[in-house]
Amino acid sequence: MNIHKNARLTPRARERIVRQVESGQTPEAVAKAAGVCLRTIRKWIDRYRREGLTGLHDRSSRPHRLRRPTPAAIIETIERLRRQRWTGKQIAAEAGVSPATVSRILRRLGLNKLSALEPEPVRRYEREHPGELIHLDIKKLGRIGSVGHRITGRQTGMVNRHTGIGWECVHVCIDDASRVAFVQVMPDQRKNSAVAFLAAAVAYYASLGVKVQRVMTDNGSCYRSKTFRAACKRLGLRQIFTRPYTPRTNGKAERFIQTSLREWAYARAYNTSDERTAELPRWLHRYNWHRPHGSIGSKSPISRLGLTGNNLLRLHS
Repeated sequence: MNIHKNARLTPRARERIVRQVESGQTPEAVAKAAGVCLRTIRKWIDRYRREGLTGLHDRSSRPHRLRRPTPAAIIETIERLRRQRWTGKQIAAEAGVSPATVSRILRRLGLNKLSALEPEPVRRYEREHPGELIHLDIKKLGRIGSVGHRITGRQTGMVNRHTGIGWECVHVCIDDASRVAFVQVMPDQRKNSAVAFLAAAVAYYASLGVKVQRVMTDNGSCYRSKTFRAACKRLGLRQIFTRPYTPRTNGKAERFIQTSLREWAYARAYNTSDERTAELPRWLHRYNWHRPHGSIGSKSPISRLGLTGNNLLRLHS
């Protein structure tokens, strides 16, 4: 409830005047002291006697019932014509009601937008087999010197003692089909770090019995470098790039980054960057092995690789 700035009586003030009248004061004296008319005092007293304290709160100005509601036959006609993709003005002319009435009824029926008539199917792409495509991306994280403003909040006039402490880069890789992820914290996002991470990621998936065929990256300079291109060729990978300024192309990596920030990087207060990095393998193990993913069903990503028997037990241990 929003009380306007010139309101004389708030719910608490209404309760006070009711208590004054109940204690024996005359309504005239209470009205004069509150600076309102006698009719207002009697209105709130009547509401209190009928409904108690709940009656002292403001109520909607909407009528309890309409004098002449739209007949059900007209509502059915409006719905039928709308499902034939008629416009609001066409429906109003045909049904003999105002366009405002048609708009109100369509909004109530959930048909005010044409897209509601034929909802478009969710367009998702996903590779059929693990290893057909992996997504690579990088997220910069500020180094931690001590618990910072994300936990303690910013204080006015406080000098940022962490200025110039530097950055560290989280290189992420996620499989398109299984969503099995691999993450490493690197000192920078240059080509040598990107190549080292790519080799480590391919080796990780190879340990799971998955052969990587393609790698998708954005258009960062490290991924566009000749060194990274040569590394892809040496590892037998075909490199493809996302469309410029189109992060949804690499959406699986972008979504994984947001999840990792929420559940790992900013999940709790870390005293140092090393402490945060040490927590990464434990979180990643839970993400791959135990965390159910709603977008790919209730199974964990690692279970989609089809590993069974001794290999599964060896990797899990």
